[in-house]
Order: sequence, then C-alpha cells, then structure tokens
Amino acid sequence: MPDLPNQPPVPPGQPPGAVPGRDDADGTVILERVPQKTEPPRLYQVLLLNDDFTPMEFVVMVLQEFFRHDLDTATQIMLKIHHEGRGVCGVFTKDVAATKVELVLAASRRAGHPLQCIMEAA
Repeated sequence: MPDLPNQPPVPPGQPPGAVPGRDDADGTVILERVPQKTEPPRLYQVLLLNDDFTPMEFVVMVLQEFFRHDLDTATQIMLKIHHEGRGVCGVFTKDVAATKVELVLAASRRAGHPLQCIMEAA
C-alpha cells in the first residue's frame, strides 16, 4: 500500500493501513488506522432475447430453473420477452451474471433452441 503524502513510512511488520502516530513517554509508537474506502461491485442485467423458434414453455422453464422465478413471474417475463423483444431475468454481480448466461446458452443448445441470453451493465 502506498504511503500517504506527508506521512512517514509505515515500519515493516505493521498492519496495512496503519499510520505512525506519536511516541509516548515510554517510547511506544501509537499507530492510527486509516479507513479504506471500497465500492460495491457493479451489477449486470441478464436478458433473454426473443426469437421465432424457441418454445415459450422452454423460456418459462429457463426462467424457473436458472433464475428461480415462480411460474407466474416466469410467464410474465416470457410474455415481455415475446412482445418487447427482450426481458430482464435478473440482476447480478459480473461473475454470477456471466455464469448464468453460459448456463442458459448451454441448456438452450442442448435442447436444440436458438435462444439468446446476454448481460449488460445495470
């Protein structure tokens, strides 16, 4: 970790984020922790795209199996995909979204359907 400007370097063996403080009367060095700022991970939408060949029942099954939607919700999403050309299946972190896309595409190919699944930043 880079040292903070205008701060003496942290002695070796000290915890990361520690900033040297003052010396006590007995020579003990007091270290202050500098809070580190972290951002939440970016989220990605997983979308299914409409085509003229994949059966609606298969799309509903994909929504239930891979995205854990109940039958009513899966049917509503399937109809949105059918009418609008695409629909959001869920919002996930990047790795989870990429895994879901690959699982859906693999299941679609095994079943012989051209269903397309993509992810984009939310």
